[in-house]
Amino acid sequence: MVSVNFQNVKVYPTGGATEKIQTAPFSSPVEQQKVKSPAFKAEAYQDAVTIRTQLTTGDEKKKYNEISKDLSSTYKKKLNYALKSGILLKNNSDDKSSVLDNLYKILKEERDPGLDGRTIVQECLDIINNPYVITQTCEDIPKEYKLPVIGLITNLSENLEEVKQTSQALDNMHTGTCPTASIEFDLATKNPAEFFRIVEGLTSPKNEAFKIIDMDSLSEKTLDAVWLLNKFKTPHEVINFDKAVIQLKPDKNAIIRARIQNNHRDPGERSIIDVLMQSTMMQLGSQQTYDSLTDKREPNAWTEEDGGLIEFEKTYVESVMENKNTISVIYQSVDENGKLKGYEKDFDTIKKELLDTLNMGHNVIIGYTWPDPENDNKLAGHEITIVDYKKAPDGEIIFICQDSDDGLDAPIEMPESFLIPSIHHAGIPEEIATRDFEYKDSWEVGLQNFEQMQQDKKNQNP
Repeated sequence: MVSVNFQNVKVYPTGGATEKIQTAPFSSPVEQQKVKSPAFKAEAYQDAVTIRTQLTTGDEKKKYNEISKDLSSTYKKKLNYALKSGILLKNNSDDKSSVLDNLYKILKEERDPGLDGRTIVQECLDIINNPYVITQTCEDIPKEYKLPVIGLITNLSENLEEVKQTSQALDNMHTGTCPTASIEFDLATKNPAEFFRIVEGLTSPKNEAFKIIDMDSLSEKTLDAVWLLNKFKTPHEVINFDKAVIQLKPDKNAIIRARIQNNHRDPGERSIIDVLMQSTMMQLGSQQTYDSLTDKREPNAWTEEDGGLIEFEKTYVESVMENKNTISVIYQSVDENGKLKGYEKDFDTIKKELLDTLNMGHNVIIGYTWPDPENDNKLAGHEITIVDYKKAPDGEIIFICQDSDDGLDAPIEMPESFLIPSIHHAGIPEEIATRDFEYKDSWEVGLQNFEQMQQDKKNQNP
């Protein structure tokens, strides 16, 4: 659950202004340049897709019937719901394939060895019928696989203490993937055609998908966008000054967990889809350093943590996966002891920004905090998604949220009196974020924090 580090005065330190740029695996026609402060500039996005609830072509009827033949009565009903809800025939994916097209490919085309197409199709239908089944809850490792997994983690160590500690860690693992689980939920609910296109690719024998993104989804300047792609070590090829194609691929060990889940998934655990989608996004945000077996990523110039993604790593992942420019507004001010010292905006303004964003048809992924009594009441944090709101009889706003770590396959409700003071950051459109006062870009703030942190280290160790 605690996957965002709020325990340092440099809450989201960043770097890279003077570091060597990493060249992407793909050749790029755009000259690689060092850019000191690439800036996210958000734009509102709307889903203008025609809803169809009837099979009209022979190809659609054939695919629907062939999928239906392979399903139990329960899943036949879920397939019918997918059709009648208008989700099944949505085709606003990168290659214009529909949800139906990708379910058919998953079922009929070769899958990764160890993954069963029918099982994956059932997971897809579970998500379509109830996206709140998306979870970050880690799967256990069955006895028959435990020693080989420990061997992979420890590099076949013969040190009994190391083996024992690794075994205990596996038995008590709780993932720090809440930011990526939140993005997974957002993509599945807002753009299911693209979501299931990516699922099809990740579960294929190559375990990869490719996505075309608009460069201005990352930055209004192309060279700034290239800086970001290289800084995050995202495999990509620049098509032109407007677009790039990127590779989406989970870490090499994710498929081990996915294959285990194919036959050994317990209630409440991550699905095959959860494992592969969350790993893929953790790779994007952690500069390709995530390991699904340990749920660890390598520290970098931006963070000394080895757990979940920090705030603007999540922002980068969200921008890439949804091809929309997300701006992350920080509401809380945290002191050098990792404790709350104030707010950047008043509560009424925060509430209005959240409600206006929801009224535009967006979900809002937020990071909220609480004092951790086991760590001197320093702030700990967790990412959830606000999906809607309602008004209580007394006039208080009740936010309806998705929490990937609550063990529930249903939305939860949080009153504004609790949630708003707890929100550290939220991803909202720029036109909403900047209307009250000039917004200082999070990348600029991050670079300044990093430079200050480096200077503080020099002063402490002259």
